[in-house]
Amino acid sequence: MSSNTAYEKVKIARSNKRPTAVDYIDHLLTDFIELHGDRRFSDDGAIVGGIARLNGRPITVVGIEKGRNTKERMQHSFGSPNPEGYRKALRLMKQAEKFHRPLLCLVDTSGAYCGIGAEERGQGQAIAENLMEMMTLKVPVISIVIGEGGSGGALALCVADRVWMLENAIYSVISPEGCASILWKDSAKAAEAAENLKLTAQDSLSNGLIEKVIPEETLGEETFYESLKNQLISEYEILAGLELPDLLEQRYQRFRRIGCFETIDE
Repeated sequence: MSSNTAYEKVKIARSNKRPTAVDYIDHLLTDFIELHGDRRFSDDGAIVGGIARLNGRPITVVGIEKGRNTKERMQHSFGSPNPEGYRKALRLMKQAEKFHRPLLCLVDTSGAYCGIGAEERGQGQAIAENLMEMMTLKVPVISIVIGEGGSGGALALCVADRVWMLENAIYSVISPEGCASILWKDSAKAAEAAENLKLTAQDSLSNGLIEKVIPEETLGEETFYESLKNQLISEYEILAGLELPDLLEQRYQRFRRIGCFETIDE
């Protein structure tokens, strides 16, 4: 595992040199057909999703795409989805449920889009609906945090049976800069905030928020994608072997356990 500090990992997670969601789709899946729109307002470029095959079997994939350069990042809203993005994601999730396809979510966002229009169109409600619907989605769900996993914008795609993170990915309720600005009125204390937020993959694993940390020694190379693909195939087979009531109960209990602690009577 990497020995970088928490804030160094934040910088690595934000790097534009990291593979984005479309890179994972291209290397892990075949026969990808992208689907567009939320059937209510518009198509949000921050969410890329559709139907593909994993090892020859149909799968639905939903990814938050940042883009690699300035032009692409503007097209994809820098990976910050609007409400219509989350509604598009939910439409694809419900479609996956209808046709009994497993679901793969690829998460890389600093957070949901923060703007007046997004709020007017129901940003909070869109995220809340995803959280509620994903909890009872009747197909196996695996979510992978491939870069930034910021706030509710990331959680809206992370109510899953398995949540994995890349070694230098982060998963947090708020950015270190935002946390520092609130607590100390000084965003320059972001590094201190990052340490206290426990936002690294290793922290998330220790705290029971995720099931697996994916090493990055060969990130972006064919061997990396091949290894991840094999892990996904194996995990989906395990989840597919569960009876539906057991799948849903395990997912429910997975989130009920988060934050539990014991008190010792003196």
